[in-house]
Amino acid sequence: MAAKRDFYDVLGVAKNASAAELKQAYRQLALKYHPDKNNSPDAEAKFKEVNEAYEILSDLEKKAAYDQFGHAAFGAGSGGAGPFGQTRRSGPFTYTYTTSRPGAASGFGSDFSDPFEIFEQFFGGASPFRRGSRLPRYGMTIEFMEAIKGTEKKIIHQGKERVVRIPPGADDGTQIRFNDFYVTLEVRPHELFKREGADIFIDQPIAYSLAVLGGKIEVPTISNPVKLKIRPGTQSGTLIRLRGHGAPRLRSAFKGDQYIRLLIKVPEKLSRDQKELFKHLEKTGL
Repeated sequence: MAAKRDFYDVLGVAKNASAAELKQAYRQLALKYHPDKNNSPDAEAKFKEVNEAYEILSDLEKKAAYDQFGHAAFGAGSGGAGPFGQTRRSGPFTYTYTTSRPGAASGFGSDFSDPFEIFEQFFGGASPFRRGSRLPRYGMTIEFMEAIKGTEKKIIHQGKERVVRIPPGADDGTQIRFNDFYVTLEVRPHELFKREGADIFIDQPIAYSLAVLGGKIEVPTISNPVKLKIRPGTQSGTLIRLRGHGAPRLRSAFKGDQYIRLLIKVPEKLSRDQKELFKHLEKTGL
């Protein structure tokens, strides 16, 4: 049996890749090797390999185990199950990783499934990996703040106008089910706010003098601006956490957090007086 490839190599990412980078790499490869769009003989095997790699690396606990023990952490290459046994998780989309029963029919092998519903998410229509009738599925694109605060949209289903109520905290890939159809959301990115689950991230530039001397600044949040105290000697890259200022959590009364990464602005042009001042500071060892 051929040795398993390193999961990071499978996705083509570095070991310190962010959750967003992992997700993007997975999407690109899953679309590339999806058997319904790729007729090459090795497409099925590569698609399953990509799914397995993302399944592990997108889960912090399983990723930590993989980083420490490699494939052995999950029983790969041995007769028994690893510390996690068979893995199941809820990923960015609806996820079920299954092994068919002996004798069960499958067009792509007995252990193949379409766990992230790539066919439905990106190609439209019913997935060929599920049996029985499928409800119609519509894709809907909304703005970032509409997903955060909730909104209402209208669609036409079977010639009739229907109202889709989007709950606060909806995210990219969120599915809203009606009795006779589904709606899958795609959320446009925001120019300032970045989102990971219910947590919000922003980069906040600050002046060099403010980082050295300290002071106060006002930073935007998804609700109202908040004043922050900057400590003297703050380093570039410092992360500040605002509890409860993130996105609402679906089916929960709680919210995520907002993280502000402080980036020190180094001036590109200085006046003569400013240059003299920095030269003086340089002489003092600062």
